[in-house]
Amino acid sequence: MSAKRTLHDGWTLTAGEGSRIAVEGLAASVPGCVHTDLMAADLIGDPYVDDAERELSWIGRTDWTYRTAFDYRNEPWDGVELVFDGLDTVAEIRLNGEVVGETANMHRRHRFDVRGLVREGANELEVAFTSPYTYAEAQRERLGARPNAYDPEPGNFIRKAACNFGWDWGPNLAGAGIWRPVRLEQWNVARLDEVVPRVRVENGRGIVDLAVGLHKAVATDVELVCELAGREATVRLGAEQTTAEVRIEVDEPELWWPRGHGEQPLYPVSVSLRGLGVELDSWNSRIGFRTVEIDNEPDGSGRPFTLKVNGEPIWVKGVNWIPDDVFFARVDAERYERRLTQAVEANVNCVRIWGGGIYESDDFYDACDRLGLMVSQDFLFACAAYPEEEPFWSEVEAEARDNLARLAPHPSLVTWMGNNENIWGWHDWDWQDDLGDRSWGEGYYLDLLPKLVSEVDGTRPYWPGSPYSGDPELHPNDQGNGSVHIWDVWNRLDYTAYRDWKPRFVAEFGYQAPPTWATVRRMVTDSPLQAETPNMLWHQKAEDGQAKLQRGLDAHLPPVGDFDDWLYYTQVNQARAMRLGIEYFRSLHPYCTGAIMWQLNDCWPVTSWAAVDGEERLKPMWYALRDVFADRIATFQPDGEQGVKLVAVNDSAEPWNDTVGFWKCSAEGRILGRATLQLDIGPREAAEVALGEEVLPVDGEFLVTGSEDFPRATWFTKEDKDMDWPKANFTAEVAPVGGGVAVTVTAETVLRDVCVFADRLDPDARVDKALLTLVPGERATFTVTSEKLRKAPDLARQLTSKPVLRAVND
Repeated sequence: MSAKRTLHDGWTLTAGEGSRIAVEGLAASVPGCVHTDLMAADLIGDPYVDDAERELSWIGRTDWTYRTAFDYRNEPWDGVELVFDGLDTVAEIRLNGEVVGETANMHRRHRFDVRGLVREGANELEVAFTSPYTYAEAQRERLGARPNAYDPEPGNFIRKAACNFGWDWGPNLAGAGIWRPVRLEQWNVARLDEVVPRVRVENGRGIVDLAVGLHKAVATDVELVCELAGREATVRLGAEQTTAEVRIEVDEPELWWPRGHGEQPLYPVSVSLRGLGVELDSWNSRIGFRTVEIDNEPDGSGRPFTLKVNGEPIWVKGVNWIPDDVFFARVDAERYERRLTQAVEANVNCVRIWGGGIYESDDFYDACDRLGLMVSQDFLFACAAYPEEEPFWSEVEAEARDNLARLAPHPSLVTWMGNNENIWGWHDWDWQDDLGDRSWGEGYYLDLLPKLVSEVDGTRPYWPGSPYSGDPELHPNDQGNGSVHIWDVWNRLDYTAYRDWKPRFVAEFGYQAPPTWATVRRMVTDSPLQAETPNMLWHQKAEDGQAKLQRGLDAHLPPVGDFDDWLYYTQVNQARAMRLGIEYFRSLHPYCTGAIMWQLNDCWPVTSWAAVDGEERLKPMWYALRDVFADRIATFQPDGEQGVKLVAVNDSAEPWNDTVGFWKCSAEGRILGRATLQLDIGPREAAEVALGEEVLPVDGEFLVTGSEDFPRATWFTKEDKDMDWPKANFTAEVAPVGGGVAVTVTAETVLRDVCVFADRLDPDARVDKALLTLVPGERATFTVTSEKLRKAPDLARQLTSKPVLRAVND
């Protein structure tokens, strides 16, 4: 006997002191936030366009009050509670003028007993938010400042998404709002307070221990009826009992595997709370049977970081994930599905949720469960020293307990990480002198959080930080031990310097590029458009970002003639950087056990490290990821001072027995030599093959594999800017196909990194491939999905010329 009623209607928004505009009783959306309500009312412009963000900082320095009214029928309920799944962030909740509770953490759920305050008929509910800056700056003043990569922003003094205060890929749009659902829950006798399924597999037997907590209003006997896979277990709780652990065992369950390693069977599990002859409350979810561990035992070469699922080592082909929108409530289940499907289609098997964002909604993890995407979840600390004094210690504990319990059912969630870069920061970022004897978060990462993971969950490994070497006596970013982040390449070096590393596991590395053309035109209105126009620069948040992009262009590509060149070349450079790095890391198999590139997605339109831009469009790098994360790849790698070797990697369950052919070519594309190599590689293995002297390329020549069933491998002896490429010559034809058009390009000269940028003609167009290198006589067909282009032949013909059809040597 329970009832749950959402309270999402009839909300209004009122600004407090400090607001730059009058806001009184404005219609508000719940779930939502202040910024989106003000935009909906045309009171502010879209902060994603031009530099509109610049004028909106006052929103985060203003107090805001949400109000609504609801009718209530006074029935004899034993419990009446207000439940907020997410309040952002510092709030006082009042019902009919009485304070029912306060919050200071957007990362946890809150529940308030209102049985004595709710009344028959109309009820007035009010949520009054204090400015996040007011709160965080007061806490900083009280406890003393601590290092923060984004000083003077106070994001480490409030349990709010750190990226709300700006990042090197995101805007500063800190605000407030009821960002997740709110409801009124009514119940009799007792309710389920928490259900945590602890799933393990032992000797082929699936074991689920359901840890159940109750909240009772009446001291009476109740019964738990738990069901899983056709099995039922019943436990009776006495009048004073409020906790129970119920075990259900399943013989030989089908195992959940990461994609590429097996299927993803999910088992419905339910808990029914019964008493007085009726069902009082229920809980339903789905689980998967699998084991997971991190192997970090010393192996003679240091300490590995090997993720094992069901006892099998998994080579992690990963992407880092940030919130998919600055305004979190705008991301729904369909958007998660689109974005995670894009990850799967790029051959990704793991998504790391970065510590400066949020614990995503269950929709995210549900999709990962179905798609076979492993999730590595950071606890929410990033790039700063965090106070351990109250109220923060208690808030962090409550937040961790809440999310450990909420996310426990999801088999996709395989690891918990203590923080992002904070242990590394304490070692290398000049924190120690600034901190003195003040706390910085070590107590969370090395004490509180591992204890809670063990206590609440107990089925997943915990790792203190990213990066971390596995031993507090070792440097946290030691490439021979544990996991590392590689940022010297983007910040200081050429991307070929990835080959100077020999990491065991790379959890972050990345290279920037602007978004697609259609997204650039959405984010800036500058005319004429140039790389250095004011609003392009506003949408470049990385320190010295444009100069770093130019450094990469100068090292590799011909001089830029106009903005179209700059856009294309920077995107090519980003794709090449990630291709080179990941191919190299994969060539180190099994010494190196994974690469998680930075980053899959953007939260707004911006120049960044993302593969999918802020308008959901695929950048050229996405296509490079699809190639380098393929199950089977061949890659040419340096071999000594002048040599070249071929490394073949087989990340599939079947042996790779094949003959690989490749050519040595002149800059004109004339074939100077041919060779074949026999591959006999076992499942999940790699092999090196030395090349004979007769096929080693000399200055100005290049190697290219032929028409194989794996992505083409190439090796160039010079950079494009120094190669004596002939000017691109080709023929191109356009023909209608179902849902779009096909662009067939026939090379008459070498064509380097051919792309079709169909979004220039139709912002909704999608292209099936990119970054193809062709030798004379080869043909490639690009399929463009676009009803607009299919129905407009004159427009479609523009697909065959610049700036839509591009090659580096055009």
